[in-house]
Amino acid sequence: MAETFVRKFNQSKYLLLLFIPCLIYYILFRYFPMFGVIISFKEYNIFKGVINSPWVGFKYYEMFFQSHDFYKLLRNTFLLGLYKLLFGFPAPILLALMLNEVKQRIFKKFVQSISYLPHFISNVVVVSMILMFLSPSSGIVNQLIQAFGMDPVNFMSRPELFRAIYVLSEVWQHTGWEAILYLAALSSIDPMLYEAAEMDGASRWKKTIHITLPGIVPVIIVLFILNIGSVLDISFEKVFLLYNPAIYETSDILSTFVYRTGLGQGNFSYASAVDVFTGIIGLIFIYSANSISRKVGETSVW
Repeated sequence: MAETFVRKFNQSKYLLLLFIPCLIYYILFRYFPMFGVIISFKEYNIFKGVINSPWVGFKYYEMFFQSHDFYKLLRNTFLLGLYKLLFGFPAPILLALMLNEVKQRIFKKFVQSISYLPHFISNVVVVSMILMFLSPSSGIVNQLIQAFGMDPVNFMSRPELFRAIYVLSEVWQHTGWEAILYLAALSSIDPMLYEAAEMDGASRWKKTIHITLPGIVPVIIVLFILNIGSVLDISFEKVFLLYNPAIYETSDILSTFVYRTGLGQGNFSYASAVDVFTGIIGLIFIYSANSISRKVGETSVW
């Protein structure tokens, strides 16, 4: 058994070497910070430290559940995540299916490259572009609105428009990059299946329905489960840069509240309790989705 382990280790040593930076990242920035969860159960004092701060149990959890911010924050975070899932999850699938039908290699590579680029743009730059395009005085969107004889709209002061702005920017920024996984799955489908279907007289639409989609269903299910688990994991940077007090009604989410409460007001215990609550809800979502998928489709993450 020891010899088998050594042989397999030697065969995979270079892959394991490549995995080391990823392992170090998760240990330092994911697992090691879990120790900070204890702060949510203490009256944390920065001068006393984590160990010497007095225990308060579930005090801050009860405070959050009883606060008037609880429903608003949970609603805003959940709706942003839900809309992002509804509109952002199918988008890369559709893009991958359309690119798969393109026969001209040069045009296909060009479209792929253009669709990937937004993913590499910093959120700061993306938000700057959004604010510039939607500016009520000089934005191109309002210039088009005025060209049709209508009054300019101050988009960033309208609470009802924030969710649409955020979700559309997320879809534009990440659709091309997320389509890579589906394109990789499409490339693994046996071409003989398409040839056989074509000989039977199947149209392009029927080949897509009966061959292409079933071929990538396992990838779709796994990514869907992972996306459900991150419904409440909204991009803090983009929301923080986009929102303002005028639209807190729809833009204030759990992560921005944690930032204002913890770093802004210095109430680290309360902020930690809210953050732990967010993580627990995400865990429940992903575990439930995985269980349902395993029972219904026999495909799951674990």
